[in-house]
Amino acid sequence: MFLILLAPLLALAQPSPAPDYALLGPSFASGKADSAAARATIARARAALTRAPGAIPRLHTEGTLPGKGIREISLVAKRDQAIVLDLAMAWRLTGDRAFLDQAGRYLDAWARIYQLSFNPIDETGFDLMAMAYDLTEADLPADARARIDGFWRRMAAGYLDAMDAGPGHANTNWQSHRVKLATMAAFQTGDRRLIERARDAYRKQVMINLRPDGSTFDFEERDALHYVTYDLDPLMMAALTARVHGEDWYGWSAPGGASLPRSLDWLADFARGTRTHIEFAQSKIQFDRDRAAAGQTEYAPHAWQPDNALDTFKIAALLDPRFADLGAALAAKSRRGPAAWIVLF
Repeated sequence: MFLILLAPLLALAQPSPAPDYALLGPSFASGKADSAAARATIARARAALTRAPGAIPRLHTEGTLPGKGIREISLVAKRDQAIVLDLAMAWRLTGDRAFLDQAGRYLDAWARIYQLSFNPIDETGFDLMAMAYDLTEADLPADARARIDGFWRRMAAGYLDAMDAGPGHANTNWQSHRVKLATMAAFQTGDRRLIERARDAYRKQVMINLRPDGSTFDFEERDALHYVTYDLDPLMMAALTARVHGEDWYGWSAPGGASLPRSLDWLADFARGTRTHIEFAQSKIQFDRDRAAAGQTEYAPHAWQPDNALDTFKIAALLDPRFADLGAALAAKSRRGPAAWIVLF
């Protein structure tokens, strides 16, 4: 009898699950089916309906130079990440089950075949697959859902365990990408304990990677705004994921004053052209020079172009309306548009 009476109290003591989607919730793309971004997305997805998934057991591009076999193989396989998100968005935009079925094949293939390495640079593109799963999960077969759910749980727990272990690169962009992947995967599971651990990891990274003046550790080390966006974009993805679940991570400030809004303000001066910068001129990392010597001219000293921050400030505008005009101005000057999911968000 005592256990029977105690059971409801124990249930109340357990953290309630969060809605099990990462970022793209039920209202995604509502009213935007006739937009240019929607039409372009549907066209790309239609072209992929007969393309076989390219899942491989391991991706590896980090620290590799052009021409390395695993790098080239991985770059081809990574094309799946954008393709599956196009397929999932097309499903939600049109209701055509051909898009759903093909997206499900891609997601299930990666969940079955890929072995997580917990290298966040190699695996950062799985954020696109998490968003694709957001849009298809409810309509996929139960056995596929079980495999894919297990994949996200392994990702969330594995990255959080790695961060708790204090690995190398713990104050660099590596950690920002770990935080993004752990956060999106944690919210995808709906597991409150994983979400709480991801929140703590986000705050630790803000404290040690972002500076009170708005600059970042990576800017000091790499002398490149390229790496500032590579710090801020994944942290914003984590904050946006939290935002759609009712949590304000974006507005959190470290005790010393570092915060995501302050770092975006710092970068905005360069994006508006009021400050300029020569990329990689004083990088402390030999690999940056090696890449330049191997023909990757984007790592040789050159003037940073503001439209390189297009997606950065388009994502920022989803978190903070102060950046809406800057995002629009960068889009007007760019020869490419922002990512379709941002436009359709």
